[in-house]
Amino acid sequence: MRVLAIDSSGLTATVAIVEDEQTIAEYTTNYKKTHSQTLLPMIDEMVRMVDADLKDIDAIAVAGGPGSFTGLRIGSATAKGLGLALDKPLIHVPTVDAMAYSMYGCEDIICPIMDARRKQVYTGLYSFSHKKNEDGGLYDEPVFQVLRMQMAVPVEELIRHLNVYRRRVVFLGDGVPVYKEMLAEGLKVPYSFAPSFMNRQRAAAVGALGIRYYEAGRYESAAEFRPEYLRKSQAERERAEREKNAVPKVRRMTMEDGAAVAEMEHQLFSDAWSEKSILETLDQTNTICLIAEKAGRTAGYLLAYTAADEAEIARIAVVKELQRQGAARALLTELESVCGSEGIKKILLDVRSGNSAARALYANAGFKEDGIRQRFYEDPEEDAILMSRELEINV
Repeated sequence: MRVLAIDSSGLTATVAIVEDEQTIAEYTTNYKKTHSQTLLPMIDEMVRMVDADLKDIDAIAVAGGPGSFTGLRIGSATAKGLGLALDKPLIHVPTVDAMAYSMYGCEDIICPIMDARRKQVYTGLYSFSHKKNEDGGLYDEPVFQVLRMQMAVPVEELIRHLNVYRRRVVFLGDGVPVYKEMLAEGLKVPYSFAPSFMNRQRAAAVGALGIRYYEAGRYESAAEFRPEYLRKSQAERERAEREKNAVPKVRRMTMEDGAAVAEMEHQLFSDAWSEKSILETLDQTNTICLIAEKAGRTAGYLLAYTAADEAEIARIAVVKELQRQGAARALLTELESVCGSEGIKKILLDVRSGNSAARALYANAGFKEDGIRQRFYEDPEEDAILMSRELEINV
C-alpha cells in the first residue's frame, strides 16, 4: 500500500510518500513561512524528485488535529482537494497520536505537547508494550498503546496526571521549549526530551500510522473529512463571549427571515415547520411574529396567533448555543408589549410536561398552569401543560 501523508498542524510542515515497508520520500520544513506558501510546492518537489505519480497512491493520510487552526485548515483543504481530484480516500490520523508513534518501541510514557497558548497544551499519553512471539522465538513486536486520548488541558493538570503514573516520561513537540521550566518545577517523576530528529511532527509517522488505520477500516471520503480542533479558535471564543454579553434585541419578523427560521425549526423540533408554513403564518393578519437577535445573529423567534382579546403562542425557540442568555425572555417581553398595544388581555401557550426549563421560564414570566392535555405531544408522546398570563391593559 502507498499513501501520501500530510501534516501542517503545527509550526512544522511535512509531507511524505510512505509504503508498508519503507518511506519513499519525506520533505519537512520548520521555518517562518506560512503553510499556504510551502505545502503544495513541497508536495510537487517531492513527487518530482522520486518520479512519483499521485494517481498511483491508494490513500491520503492527513494529520487531522489538534493543532494550529490555520495550519489544520490548510492541510485539510490540501488533502481534501487532492482526494477529490484523484478520487482517493482520506485517513484521519490524530496529530498527537502520530507524534507519539514516531517514537516507535519506547516503553516510557510518551507525552507530545503542542502549545495551545494560555498555559494550555494539546497532548495525549502513549506507550509501547511488547507482544512476544507465540512460537517462542526472539521476535518481539511493539504494540502502540493510547493511555489517554488526545486532549487540550492546562499544563498544571498534565503534570498532575503524569505524577500519578509514577513512570518515566519522554516529551516532544513545540510545547517543550515553552513549558520546560513549568515541567521542571512540577514533575516528581523522571523525564527526558526527545532529540531534535524526532521532537516535531513527521509525515512519515502520519503515513505509517495511517496505513494501520486504513487496514482497520478507519478511512473516509474526501468530502466527509473534517479536522478535529478540540477547542474553539480565539476568534470563535471572542465571538461567543460577545454573544453571551450582548443584550438581545427583538424586532418584527419579515419574509426574508423565513429561511433562517425554517432552518432553526429543523434543528430544534422533530415536527419542524416548513419554510412555506412559516411564510404563510407571517402573511396572515391575525399573527404576531418576532425575531430575537444577539450580536447581529439570529438567536430565536416567536410565532403567535391572535383571536379577539387573546394571543396563543404557537412556537417559541432559541438556538441551542444561545439558550439561557435572555433571548426567550426578551421575546416574551416584546410579545407582551405588542399585545398591550393591540388591546389583547391574555396570552396562552402549551408546553411539554417534561420540559422543566421551559416551564420555569414561563413561570418566571408570570404564566400560570391552567390544566393538562393528556398525550397531546408525539415523538415522544407526552402530556401538554396549559399555561396563561393575564395582561394589564392601560386605558
